[in-house]
Amino acid sequence: MGTERPPTGHDVELAAQAAAGDRRAYGELVRRHGSVVRGLLRRMGADSATADDLAQDAFMTGFEQAAEFRGEGTFGAWIRKIAARLYLKKVKREARLIFSDTIEPVEDVMVRDASKDAASRIDLDEALKSLSRGERLCVSLCYGADWSHAEAAEALNIPIGTVKSHVKRGLDKLRAKLARPEDQPEKGARREAHG
Repeated sequence: MGTERPPTGHDVELAAQAAAGDRRAYGELVRRHGSVVRGLLRRMGADSATADDLAQDAFMTGFEQAAEFRGEGTFGAWIRKIAARLYLKKVKREARLIFSDTIEPVEDVMVRDASKDAASRIDLDEALKSLSRGERLCVSLCYGADWSHAEAAEALNIPIGTVKSHVKRGLDKLRAKLARPEDQPEKGARREAHG
């Protein structure tokens, strides 16, 4: 009795096979994207056990709705959106989400791609923990799950300006927290240059 090799192919092909009921093909998609989905959920604020549970729920939902994935975007982005929505439903259900609508809107900002090495991921995870819950959710949705500000605002049921404010403040805090010491201006250097 030989061991069967895992299915191979592009995510779109595997998703089509899963939509036809092929559990092995879907298992390969789970293997490929599971850690990214769990990582997103942890960065949004879920503890490890909750992230694992919600990732499993997201993949079960994805299997049930596999026929709806049309390959217009990546499978990874599609399943991350499902996972993010499940997490937001959980947060709302627990009534722990508090936002202020009094913040002025800001312009869109861009963030540099973080390094892929493990130390940078750990630093980013630690830095994200320093953000407020609203900032962490908005940054994670807009940059971790590739949602637009409008999609995040709709999902969180808050004004788009509030999302932009949370993203702007969150990114500013992350930049400051993750900046290397050699990138930081010296404390007296600014005054000496101007005065």
